[in-house]
Amino acid sequence: MEILKKALAEAIDEGLLMLGESGRDVIYFRLKQSYALKKEDVPGNPEIFVNCLREIFGSGAEVIERAVIKKLYDKLGIEFKEKKDFGFMEYLNEARKALEKG
Repeated sequence: MEILKKALAEAIDEGLLMLGESGRDVIYFRLKQSYALKKEDVPGNPEIFVNCLREIFGSGAEVIERAVIKKLYDKLGIEFKEKKDFGFMEYLNEARKALEKG
């Protein structure tokens, strides 16, 4: 699943750019300060990433989460289909299953 982690790292980095470079840096700083999570460790701890976004942005975090997921799916060559009641972790698990089927 290294392919997934690498793609997720890139998708997070690119998705956070919707906040601008400074905004992205603030998120990584918050992850490091509040969660002791370095940038390179974020893909292995997606729950913490999501919790951090929601703590900062509340329900607005969903916009950022969706941007990251769309970028991830694009990198993995998976078609993104919006699903009712699906959040970041559900989409991530779906991507994992799609990769396992190969």
